[in-house]
Amino acid sequence: MARPVKKLLVANRSEIAIRVFRSAHELGIRTVAIYAHEDRFALHRFKADESYLVGRPGEPIRSYLDIAGIVALAKEHGVDAIHPGYGFLSESAYLAEVCEACHITFIGPDPNVIRLMGDKARARRVMKKAGVPILPGSDGPIDSEEKALKLAKDIGYPVIVKATAGGGGRGMRVVRAPGELVQALKTAQREAEAAFGVGDVYIEKYVESPRHIEFQILGDKFGNVVHLGERECSIQRRHQKLIEESPSPALT
Repeated sequence: MARPVKKLLVANRSEIAIRVFRSAHELGIRTVAIYAHEDRFALHRFKADESYLVGRPGEPIRSYLDIAGIVALAKEHGVDAIHPGYGFLSESAYLAEVCEACHITFIGPDPNVIRLMGDKARARRVMKKAGVPILPGSDGPIDSEEKALKLAKDIGYPVIVKATAGGGGRGMRVVRAPGELVQALKTAQREAEAAFGVGDVYIEKYVESPRHIEFQILGDKFGNVVHLGERECSIQRRHQKLIEESPSPALT
């Protein structure tokens, strides 16, 4: 039986944290905000029942990524659960593991799921095994230029080189001819290493002018699963979404 949440810490800031606080207050849950020194006058700090400084002055981003500091605050102030919001630590399997070890509920996926879905090459294999249609591509990270050239030839150009980690359009290169592939691989690997700390990339078939539509799935520990409708994310620049529209005008 899951323990009821009586006090919730949101490991995030600004509008993201405020929205979670509002929902928590409606459920009768006491809320805790964290704030970097630079955010000491930010609105989210005053929308929670309690608020505490985290990190050091001059490092606002690192303050919200300080897992040890955040969890220590949670333990000190009797927090039952941590909500990561989105961005920052929302895809940190390590935070989820630390919460589990400290008997704090992590409001998000199981650490193993976060780790699995954070690696796109591994996620492709899992989806394929589950019978979900996927684009033709490599079964894992590309480990040689020779294999990359052969795979791209088998798939047929254009192809796209993608970082296995992260997102936001970084570590991605579209390749339309064999002569472009090796340079694209090296560039994507450098970008991925700089952005995510992991230089692994994979290759898949590139789809021209696609519709990018996402479905958000929410499930709990008791087997209840629901989808929250779809979002149209096709308007992009450099593979980064600019507008998300729900419902999608393309679907009936």
